[in-house]
Amino acid sequence: MNRNRLLVLGIFAMVVALFVSLTIAGVVRRALASTTTPAEAQVVVAAKDLNVGQQITDGDLRVVSMPSTNLPQGAFHKPSDVMGRGVILPMQANEVVLGSKIAGANEGAGLPAMIERGMRAVSVKVNDVVSVAGFVVPGTHVDVIVTGNPVSNADPANATTTTVLQNVPVLAAGKKLQRDSEGKPQDVPVITLLVSPDDAQLLTLASAEGRIQLSLRNPTDVDRKTTTPVRNATMYGIAPKAKGPVHAAKAAPTTTAYNIEIIRGDKREVKQF
Repeated sequence: MNRNRLLVLGIFAMVVALFVSLTIAGVVRRALASTTTPAEAQVVVAAKDLNVGQQITDGDLRVVSMPSTNLPQGAFHKPSDVMGRGVILPMQANEVVLGSKIAGANEGAGLPAMIERGMRAVSVKVNDVVSVAGFVVPGTHVDVIVTGNPVSNADPANATTTTVLQNVPVLAAGKKLQRDSEGKPQDVPVITLLVSPDDAQLLTLASAEGRIQLSLRNPTDVDRKTTTPVRNATMYGIAPKAKGPVHAAKAAPTTTAYNIEIIRGDKREVKQF
């Protein structure tokens, strides 16, 4: 009797163990299925370092496989969609080519491809002083300061310095569209700035009518500051002169009086005319 009971208990234990084993195996199988490598997609990457203004050719690209769930926005899947476009932001080898880093189709390469829609590229003549010892290079941002005389009589005391533009991107230094890889200054005769059409007129007028100076900004400083124009007389503590010529007050015209004596009978009268 005891032997039969032990046999039944043994069989029952084996059935339970088999059931538990099968259940665990199913859980593990489903877990492994859920961690299966996701589908991959073909993505275009840079085969070598690409510089700003460069036109992309077939040798500049290669295709790699990447998980489709991790693709950055703007990635390309075929090299033909990228070839012939200009580079507007530098890319390193093996970096995914994105639409935000290249010019649009049929927009070419070089400086024109770097000019955003609605903006203009304007060049200004510089020297070592104006270009902050040559450290105003492509990719930096500057303020434009102009010094001139706003009064027609050209009184030196009226010479004024004021900031006319702030946080202006630098597109090119001379004919170079990218900065020196070692951060060295560049000795160039002109700097090309990216400005709006209205600011292009203002910059041209400032260059023609006054002397401009570029003020280099920290790349993280994007705030626009309210500045007050500084006059030459104010800098030296001299009170500004009144605008326009000052005329002395005219004196009232003088008149000459005449005394006339009038005699009527025994009456005498003096009147003044």
